[in-house]
Amino acid sequence: MRTSMIGLFLVIMSAQWSFAQDSTAEQEVVDLSKAKWQWMAEQNADTLATLFHNRAKFVHMGGTWGKDQEVDIIRSGRIHYKQADIHEVMVEVFDDTAILWNRITLLAVVGQEDDWKLLNMSFSVLRRP
Repeated sequence: MRTSMIGLFLVIMSAQWSFAQDSTAEQEVVDLSKAKWQWMAEQNADTLATLFHNRAKFVHMGGTWGKDQEVDIIRSGRIHYKQADIHEVMVEVFDDTAILWNRITLLAVVGQEDDWKLLNMSFSVLRRP
């Protein structure tokens, strides 16, 4: 009985230690993600190039591309991620890998030029009495 209690105690302690490690890792990932959005707003391409894995993929409304293109787009200002308001964060950590999902409101400028450009032109019927 005593051996069973010691075994149970060790299992509980190792589970708590594992949970504490996961919680710490999750918080590190959340903090790094927040910093990433700030670096994107500041167009800090060199820091982002260090953060992004060489095989990373970036999915946008206009296409999918790799790390080099994303860093170049940020550096050139073709996309300027001005502000990300983070509403929800979910993190899953397993082994040495973490997956993070954010629900955000993103303010970004895409392909801004100095000249005025027509964005929308709408026609509708005006009913006259």
